[in-house]
Amino acid sequence: MKTVIDIQKQLLPDLLEIMQKRYHILRTIKMTEPVGRRTLSQQVGLTERVLRSEVDFLKSQNLLHVKTSGMTLSNDGVKLLHEMEGMMREISGINVMEQKLQTKLGIHKVVVVPGNSDLAPWVKEELGRATAASMKQHLLGKNIIAVTGGSSMASVADHLSNDLPVEDILFLPARGGIGEDVQNQANTICSKMAVKSGARFKALYVPDQVSKEVYKSLMKEPDIHEILTLLKSANMVLHGIGDAVTMAERRKTKEEDMEKIHRLQAVGEAFGYYFNEQGEVVHKVPTVGLQLDDLSQIPVVLAVAGGESKAKAITAYMKQAPTNTILITDEGAATTLLKG
Repeated sequence: MKTVIDIQKQLLPDLLEIMQKRYHILRTIKMTEPVGRRTLSQQVGLTERVLRSEVDFLKSQNLLHVKTSGMTLSNDGVKLLHEMEGMMREISGINVMEQKLQTKLGIHKVVVVPGNSDLAPWVKEELGRATAASMKQHLLGKNIIAVTGGSSMASVADHLSNDLPVEDILFLPARGGIGEDVQNQANTICSKMAVKSGARFKALYVPDQVSKEVYKSLMKEPDIHEILTLLKSANMVLHGIGDAVTMAERRKTKEEDMEKIHRLQAVGEAFGYYFNEQGEVVHKVPTVGLQLDDLSQIPVVLAVAGGESKAKAITAYMKQAPTNTILITDEGAATTLLKG
């Protein structure tokens, strides 16, 4: 039997288009408030004249406030936005998209958030929010959570709170990171996650990349050995997926290694491994921390990456990813992934 939404799609398609447009406006205001009309016009892709008409209607329904500082949602607007979320995912086909991607990638689950983080920076905040929610759903008893660095993980930290359903949580950096941007280092992010959620954390003060000689020496240090032992017991991992060249440049990779990454056509990176489009590892950075082979032994692996530009990187990594992976991405990446 057809659902009401299926019938509406056939008989009242204009109504659904209007609903989607107004939902998109409300959602964008919520993520960027207070926001001016000109900025909002650019973000939602409407002319200022058309947007003015829509804003006037939404204001007349007491869904938003218009002030000199910009537009914000009213309490009724926030409530309506929350109530519409499930329905809008069905209308836009996101639920179907998730199922198709899950089957195509051969992983445990896919979560898709609306938007394209390449075009709208606030979509990365939605990725962080969705990852925090997924993490919360999988907490059980005693938890050791390994976390990599990067802007996606920093966004996850922003959306944690102290209402988590369990008390025993230890955040650990999944690998070293001294030398990177401090705000995006795994140590910094773990510390912030612990503070926001009222949990514990331990730091791993070692460089992101080390020589084989230094690696062997570091393994003898008691504090480092303790962290690495705890990492082997982790029951959850949060990590990003990076564009190969971007990550290599961020790490200030040596010229000969950079040439290798280009020559062997690496497109994706995770945990210091660089993958080509076939998912083959073409370069590996010696790192202290979790290795790719460790992931299959960890019950919950949350991989986060969004934006159409990340599609190749996601595809490459997913050919190596363990089947227990949950991918959290956005419509921009998901649409491109499904196109192949």
